[in-house]
Amino acid sequence: MKLVIVSYFLFIAASTHMLYQEKSKAESIEAGAEIYQDFCVQCHLNTGAGVSGVFPPLKNSDYLLNNIDKSIAGLKFGLRGKIVVNEETYDGVMANQGLDTEEIADVMNYILNQWGNAFEGQITPSQVNEVQKSLLD
Repeated sequence: MKLVIVSYFLFIAASTHMLYQEKSKAESIEAGAEIYQDFCVQCHLNTGAGVSGVFPPLKNSDYLLNNIDKSIAGLKFGLRGKIVVNEETYDGVMANQGLDTEEIADVMNYILNQWGNAFEGQITPSQVNEVQKSLLD
């Protein structure tokens, strides 16, 4: 009987671990590509180049690469007001897209590793959870 109970708890523990295991970076990027196509491509285009003066570029974006937490905050809470990207000023509104923390992590991993962008690390849902709206003030 003890063996059955121990086996049951080991099964539950293993199942729980598998359910909550974080994605690999490659899996996150793949999921992020789909999210990008659904939510971001309309403004930032397939090339990540954006539209000069209207929608900032994500490709080779100094703002994105130097302000990762602010970029996460923009996705998480929406972004309004002036930002400077590659020496060009943008003064628009990016509405909150309603993405959950995992989706934000995935699309950030995609963006940070596309169009010549290369980010060594991996954005995780835990990191997204820690980003506060006050970063945008």
